[in-house]
Amino acid sequence: MLLHLTQASQAQSMADIASIRVDELSDSQIRELVKRAEEAGISDVELIQMAKLRGLPEDEAEKLERRIQDLELSSTSSRSRATASKREPRRQIDISEISQNIFRFQQDGLQSLEEKESRVFGAELFYNKNRRLSFEPSLNIATPKNYVLGAGDMVYVDIYGESEQYYEATVNADGFMILDNIGPISVSGKTIEEATGIIRNRLANYYTGIRGSNPSTFVQVTLGNVRTIQVHLVGELRLPGTFTLSAFSTVFNALYSAGGPNENGSMRSVRVIRNGQQIATIDIYDFLVNGKASLDFQLQDQDVVLVDPFIARASVKGEVKRPKIFEIKEGETFEDLLRYSGGFTDEAFKDRVNVTRISGKERAVSDIFDSQFGLFLVKGGDEYFVGKVLDRYSNRVQIKGAVFREGNYGLTPGLTLKQLIQNADGVRGDAYLERASILRTNEDLSTEVLTVNLQNVLNGTDRDIPLKREDVVRIASIYDLNEEFYVQINGEVKNPGTYPYSRNMSVEELILMAGGLREAANTKDVEIARRSQDTAVGAFSQLLPVKLNADLTPQQNPTSLEPFDMVTVRRKPNFTLDKLVQVEGQVNSPGIFSVRSAEERVSEVIQRAGGLTRFAYPKGATLIRRTEFYDTESEQIRRQRNLLDLQQKLLIDPNNTEAQELLLERLFKDLDNNPEVNKEGAAVAESRKDLITGIAERRPDLAPIKIKQTEAIAIDLEAIMRNPGSDMDLILEEGDIISVPKQLQTVRLRGDVVYPATVRFEKERGMKYYINRAGGFDNRANRKRTYIVYANGEVRRTKSFLGIRVYPSVTPGSEIIVPTKGPRIPIRPGELVGITTGLATLVLVITQINP
Repeated sequence: MLLHLTQASQAQSMADIASIRVDELSDSQIRELVKRAEEAGISDVELIQMAKLRGLPEDEAEKLERRIQDLELSSTSSRSRATASKREPRRQIDISEISQNIFRFQQDGLQSLEEKESRVFGAELFYNKNRRLSFEPSLNIATPKNYVLGAGDMVYVDIYGESEQYYEATVNADGFMILDNIGPISVSGKTIEEATGIIRNRLANYYTGIRGSNPSTFVQVTLGNVRTIQVHLVGELRLPGTFTLSAFSTVFNALYSAGGPNENGSMRSVRVIRNGQQIATIDIYDFLVNGKASLDFQLQDQDVVLVDPFIARASVKGEVKRPKIFEIKEGETFEDLLRYSGGFTDEAFKDRVNVTRISGKERAVSDIFDSQFGLFLVKGGDEYFVGKVLDRYSNRVQIKGAVFREGNYGLTPGLTLKQLIQNADGVRGDAYLERASILRTNEDLSTEVLTVNLQNVLNGTDRDIPLKREDVVRIASIYDLNEEFYVQINGEVKNPGTYPYSRNMSVEELILMAGGLREAANTKDVEIARRSQDTAVGAFSQLLPVKLNADLTPQQNPTSLEPFDMVTVRRKPNFTLDKLVQVEGQVNSPGIFSVRSAEERVSEVIQRAGGLTRFAYPKGATLIRRTEFYDTESEQIRRQRNLLDLQQKLLIDPNNTEAQELLLERLFKDLDNNPEVNKEGAAVAESRKDLITGIAERRPDLAPIKIKQTEAIAIDLEAIMRNPGSDMDLILEEGDIISVPKQLQTVRLRGDVVYPATVRFEKERGMKYYINRAGGFDNRANRKRTYIVYANGEVRRTKSFLGIRVYPSVTPGSEIIVPTKGPRIPIRPGELVGITTGLATLVLVITQINP
């Protein structure tokens, strides 16, 4: 920040302040420097410190400080007003000592608190584990006129009017405040109002405008920083002792510092003793109940706060808002005690209160009626119990069932069954009018049931029934007497399931409720399964064939559905969605092809793919086919995916026609209501998985069986193309992949050979040659079980004839696999002994047979 202070403009940059010479500056330049600093929010002290940080020598800094002070002594009134406005807000001195008192209570007094919450009313006021009410005095208030000054207080004296000046002085230990050029003034023990008169009289000797009935100069005395006082807290407190507090403190501040009264401490008698005389008695209940905190009564230094033992206590239990133990004074009544407890709850029985009182050597029980609450005097040890209203109704009747407004109703004089039904807005259309019941409770709490013909009562044919207290009227619904009716539909509809039954309901109506027919639906093969009424012959259901119009228009003599009918819409014969196969590799036009017929074969789709290229290796061709465990999409899922694709394309086009917009709206509705559909063959596939898993679990000797979704089938594509339609020319199935590789020129060796590797194929070379190219058999190689996997997936193993091994031929792309015999298990000493003993026994037997 720049403070310009040049010779011409009376400003100079703060960046150059390190090079200034204070003796060369005029008073006006110093004033300008200080003024610029004030405008920047920099005090005089901060200005000196900033100059030192920027390199101003120490001696020059001292000169600058003296020059500023000298100028302030002879400053103008505007300078005085500006400085006075910069006074710091009032603060509490020795705040660390006050904080130590509170901290000491939190550390030491906390250990003396009981773990469970006290039942004594007001015990949690001065300490609560969750929240604390500190009664911290506010310093940002107007100076109290009755505040008594003492040693440590800072006093501000402002003179304004014809003469302007201000003073700041602290009251010393002798009780004097010393004003510059005025001298000491004794103010200790005086209130602010008294001290103002003393100071005004002294200043009148120097400022003549203060005197007279029409003064031209005025004096204002305010309190600056607040001193601390020491207060002694004794008696029944959680942490008695001497505490350092703010001079603004009240009795509540002091009690908070000591943790408040203990379990035996009084809440009604807290005495303040000053100079050996009792000057006040504080009733904490005035604050708890009436909100009067006596904040205008301030403590002074060396005051004693004495908490007496409690006077007497009485407890209130039951239906009051504060069921606690209360301290009582002599002459208080139960009405006062009820006010302390917050009054009755909403469910309290207010006419009578039970009291247990200590009477001589024993206890006595009495009743207080509501007219005696203000007269009954409370005594120590009393226990009051406020009961609860009875959980019963004096004039209730109930109506339930087929009426518009069920519930409780008031029993008015002469109320009858017909009038109660009218009060409930009448019976519903499904009401069973032939019979209604009234459950009546007698005086001995026994019950009986009265049965009436409701139709006759409503018509006036039968006598109306007068009702009594606690009568319960039940009107049944006709649907309560029968099982809930429904119909079901499954098969080739969009939303198969269960639907509500209605009279004269047709099959077409049920199909429309189920979202309409699917593409595969056969309208000529619809069947209704109806529950058989004749169970004696062992028939479970009656089957009714139905033929529908393709557009679901009504028939001349439609078949009406009955409750619990099940409608089945079957699939069209030989209906199926498009079946796709894929041809990849060395064909002229690889890609995805639709299967034309149920008997299309491999050779036909190869011809549709343009035939084999000149680089094709037909002996290595493989057919990859889905197993029964493949997660096949159902027709419904595939249909939903196609509709979703159509929806996305319509959304992209901003220029849809009206018909396309309506189609888009139908697609949104159809896709939002898409039900979950089972995958085709899911149950069969799951059953087979369980069967295979069960076999593996029962045969621990078997290796874990891997369930695959696809598998490779070895085909001889050369033979297929030479003889189309033969047994080798397989019929294609959904999802088949025909893979035709390029001409292969390598042979791979795996398993228990010295160095598994891939070697170049050479014509007319046997398997033994290629095994030697891999370093030969390893020590644990199982030579007789060596096998070869050809490029098309076919497998051949080594055969033995008269001890001679015949290895299969090797073709390009083959993989030779040499299995291992497994790890060699060493013979244990015990097993060796057993074998030796067995051989010795065998030799002995042989020698006995052939002597």
